[in-house]
Amino acid sequence: MRRSGLAAFGGVGVTGATVHIVDDDGQVRDALAAMAEHAGFLVCAHATAEAFLAKAALNDAGCVVADVNLPGLDGLGLLERIGRCDTDLPVIVISGEGRVAPAVAALKAGAVDFLQKPVDRAAFTRCLADALARRRRLAEQRQAVALAQRRADRLSERERDVMRLITAGASNQEAASRLGISVRTVENHRARVMQKMNATTLADLIRQALRLEDVAPTRWAPAGGELTPSPR
Repeated sequence: MRRSGLAAFGGVGVTGATVHIVDDDGQVRDALAAMAEHAGFLVCAHATAEAFLAKAALNDAGCVVADVNLPGLDGLGLLERIGRCDTDLPVIVISGEGRVAPAVAALKAGAVDFLQKPVDRAAFTRCLADALARRRRLAEQRQAVALAQRRADRLSERERDVMRLITAGASNQEAASRLGISVRTVENHRARVMQKMNATTLADLIRQALRLEDVAPTRWAPAGGELTPSPR
């Protein structure tokens, strides 16, 4: 079903999976929209980059399909503008020019794919499916990191220390030695960490710690430097 653009440009995450098509050629625009709709995608079409920027909501966007040679702001310019607002939004660039240069420029600028006109239906559908899957995957990853961060914010500083060490491979005894506290105290802190992080297993806690390290490596590095495994 084709829809008109939503108000407010910007936002993070995915509340929908709309394919936004930006092409000044009405016949091409309609043909691409028809192919996408036939494959089951929601579609919103725009004649210019400016129209897209004025009407589209990025949190509703699953991907953007843009012609390189648009009047006014061209496809590469649009790609740059999108990158400033939402680095996760995949952009597929299309062109009627039988040259390699536009494809190279688009891919270097961050496009996830490049298609030449006339666009092959199967290739186009495949590109859309891959782009939307990428969008969902990145959104899910960001949501998982945000959830881990909210949980970690409930930890005391000592509980953070214990979490850093045990998720880096330290035993309770090693953590106690590194922190200068008793093993029983480490065990108590560890139990509270598991509860606050809503972790049912150590593997689950480690996964959350790895997500936190990705966004704040200094804060979540093991206290006192790298761990040296103790002899068995």
